[in-house]
Amino acid sequence: MLPYYGDPGLMRQAVRSVLAQTDPDWRLTVVDDGTEPGVPEWFAGLGDPRVRYLRNPANLGVTGNFNRCVELAEHPYTVLMGCDDLMRPGYVAALRAARASLPGAAMYQPGVRAVDGDGRPVRTVVDTAKRRLYSQAPAGYRARLGGERLAASLLHGNWLYFPAMCWRTDVLKEVGFRPELSVVQDLALVAELLLRGEELVTDPAVCFDYRRHPGSESSAQAASGSRFAETRGLLAELAADFDAAGWPRAARAARSHLSTRLHALAMVPGALRGRRPDDARELAAHALSPLPRPDRGTDTR
Repeated sequence: MLPYYGDPGLMRQAVRSVLAQTDPDWRLTVVDDGTEPGVPEWFAGLGDPRVRYLRNPANLGVTGNFNRCVELAEHPYTVLMGCDDLMRPGYVAALRAARASLPGAAMYQPGVRAVDGDGRPVRTVVDTAKRRLYSQAPAGYRARLGGERLAASLLHGNWLYFPAMCWRTDVLKEVGFRPELSVVQDLALVAELLLRGEELVTDPAVCFDYRRHPGSESSAQAASGSRFAETRGLLAELAADFDAAGWPRAARAARSHLSTRLHALAMVPGALRGRRPDDARELAAHALSPLPRPDRGTDTR
């Protein structure tokens, strides 16, 4: 599934990367949430029966289009690929091998390479931290992870790459994405699945290129501070949920949320240089203010 909105050129590169898979056993559905001219005609000219193109009659927004894709998913496993990302030629083969080796998991995370807007490999502080500080994925072999340990690691720093992940379709349809969230809906989904006892399989094969560029939705919201306001609300909820589940390590990780605090703090100087004092205050508040602790005498779920 390819929820699409934005740059037609990057989207066409994403589609071509799917067409170039060495394993032909895939189907691609593109759900267009925009109005860019020429896009329906481009898909009509592809002539590949494995590709289905749909345009929403009205804009649904990021999360609304994600949920539309989930509704339309027809096969046992689903990828919600970013419309500016790239599958490397062996992606489908690597994920099928991972599922055959460790079947039944709700989520499969392959190896990922970060690239810039031109598709060139880049090293960023965020990706280095994901790989070296937070990731629980062992190097060199597949692993099945779950429970409080995985939840705590993801709340210390979310090291998953949502657009590269492969999901079991039945759990996607059962849980879905929370419509009120626009940036951290993936973390909310993963946390809910872990609380339900589902597991994640990691695979070391680097078979997906994740695009890092300033035009992305998450980059725009982070610069304004709105990303962190949404993150803060979700973390408070998850801390209470983990407390209720008897997962104290995960609850502490949600309340400390060190990685998001440091990220917000690092963006305060840019907001001040850009003469955006409201954004600077919002970023600083996220970095420096503790999350509220639940009242143990009431139900916080």
